[in-house]
Amino acid sequence: MESPDVRQITDSRVLAAMSHPLRRRLMDVLKVHGPSTVGLLAERTDQAPANVSHHLKVLAAAELVTEAPELARDRRERWWRLVTRGLRWSNTDFDTDPASRAVADAATSLNLDRHVALARAWHAADEATQASWNDAPFSTDHWLRLTPDELAELSREVIDVLGRWANRDLPDDDADRRTVFVFVHGVPAQP
Repeated sequence: MESPDVRQITDSRVLAAMSHPLRRRLMDVLKVHGPSTVGLLAERTDQAPANVSHHLKVLAAAELVTEAPELARDRRERWWRLVTRGLRWSNTDFDTDPASRAVADAATSLNLDRHVALARAWHAADEATQASWNDAPFSTDHWLRLTPDELAELSREVIDVLGRWANRDLPDDDADRRTVFVFVHGVPAQP
């Protein structure tokens, strides 16, 4: 079942726009913290406001972010929000044009680099930071024997589980909830 909050990307220009490391990070900040001003985004990414503003305009041109004028307190204040919370693409959608396929391949590679960098950053964190999470962070891997249809079914099930956790109402219990990045890949491979 397709989520109404997941955009299927079939335009290589949109893929190129979202694949820039800072633009990807800006989208992640908006996903985690919700609508933000340029100033807040600059603080959270340690970037100059002018640089953030430029990259937001690129994302807006690709219809990945949009202004949220109803949040502004005055005419000078500009708020931004994601258009959709999730993005999805298939490299095979770009097979008919070699240039578009190169963009899709690069986007996939950069996306994987981002995932791995976030996991590596956790493993490089100081002992006190890691200790504060006890044994909660995890990684797991499995070798399965599946048909393409079975892999697609597994994908839907995992995405549904993560979606339930991502979209749940947070309990009002004063617990210290922090952002957690979870990524999963299921790909045909040989040991």
